[in-house]
Amino acid sequence: MNQRIDDAYKNCDGISRRGFLQIGALSGLGLSFTDYLRGTAQAKPVNKTNCILIWTRGGTSHHDTFDPKPDAPVSVRGEFNAIDTAIPGVQFTEIVPNFAKHADKFALLRGWNPRNGSHGTADQWVMSGRRFNAAVAYPTYGSVVSYFHGFQSALPPFIQLNDHVDRRFGGGTSGILGLEHNPFVIDADANADNFSVRDITPPEGVTFERVDRRRNALAKIDALQRRADLQQDALKAQDEYYEAAMNMITAPETKKAFDIESEEDATRDAYGRHRFGQSCLLARRLVESGVQFVTVTDGGWDTHQNNFKSLKDSRLPPLDQAIPQLIIDLEERGLLESTLVVWLTDFGRTPKINSASGRDHWASTGFAMMAGAGVPAGHVLGATDAEGGYVSKDEYFSEDIATTIYQKLGMPSDLIAHSPDGRPVQLIEGKPIAEWM
Repeated sequence: MNQRIDDAYKNCDGISRRGFLQIGALSGLGLSFTDYLRGTAQAKPVNKTNCILIWTRGGTSHHDTFDPKPDAPVSVRGEFNAIDTAIPGVQFTEIVPNFAKHADKFALLRGWNPRNGSHGTADQWVMSGRRFNAAVAYPTYGSVVSYFHGFQSALPPFIQLNDHVDRRFGGGTSGILGLEHNPFVIDADANADNFSVRDITPPEGVTFERVDRRRNALAKIDALQRRADLQQDALKAQDEYYEAAMNMITAPETKKAFDIESEEDATRDAYGRHRFGQSCLLARRLVESGVQFVTVTDGGWDTHQNNFKSLKDSRLPPLDQAIPQLIIDLEERGLLESTLVVWLTDFGRTPKINSASGRDHWASTGFAMMAGAGVPAGHVLGATDAEGGYVSKDEYFSEDIATTIYQKLGMPSDLIAHSPDGRPVQLIEGKPIAEWM
């Protein structure tokens, strides 16, 4: 996302006075995303439905969460008991009691077949709906939203919270759509006392009054230099990108969106005073402020060893608290009908427990979760066999999940993007999950 701004502002004597002030006005704030801001150059239609995607990197076990097999042998069933949920006849495991209590607020897909058991390719395939292809870098959902809908406010249309995405095969990135549609990644801990966002929050000692002074000085130099400049069109375009950057860091909605400390203590407590909980709360604030697609990422789900201890002690409690609260909060604020909440992961885990008390990669079954945007709450779709190894009813694939997401976000069914060389690329090849439409 970084652009070499020195080359753009050099004259025969080195860096021009204009370029020096431009660098001082923006790089002094740590700003390094002018390529990203090229997405503001074209007006786009308003997108009325937003999305918050939860991505648990590594492969969350379906057996030990939402598809328990209480009648299977202990070598399959594992250490957790099954408990009843708010949906009659549906059980989850005992380590997701909050999900069980609020099972009537979201839809669960038990019939997902990932058809892949490899990390990296999972991040690419599941978060784009297109199988990895070395010749075509398929973009992730948020990048497509950015490409088709553009900026709807001063904030970027696509933000990723925390940096738990495997990018070896282009997972979670803009691919053919260009750098300007990559996610704006925020890896700061939203639960930290000194939470701030690099590239948006001015460094200590730099006030917005100081920014305005630099901006005014730059405008005066501009007025003098433009009279003799032979590349006014190029300068005008560059100015638009920097103006967008300035608007972003000075806009009231930007400051408001990231001011998580302004939330009531009761609300912050309800989400959970941990990084994941506060990230979900921040995602809600970003959607309220005009961000159309937010990905909340969480790592540590590749449980080859100590699967049960890891899930019970550290991995699942934050999610069990925060995700249902996110759905409740969106509903109470009147935002759930216009916000799609999705939880996806790499793949499922093996039915058989290994010798290290873990579960390995499993390419044939897993789960997906959706809420909001018209998805029927309390609907459990699909089923797996007695050991949770294969889909036995209502099988859907990653491309079907992608098609459903895109249609919920108002994208055309014949979704086409164009590669840098102008070649049309089809982004959808699945069918929508009819029961959720």
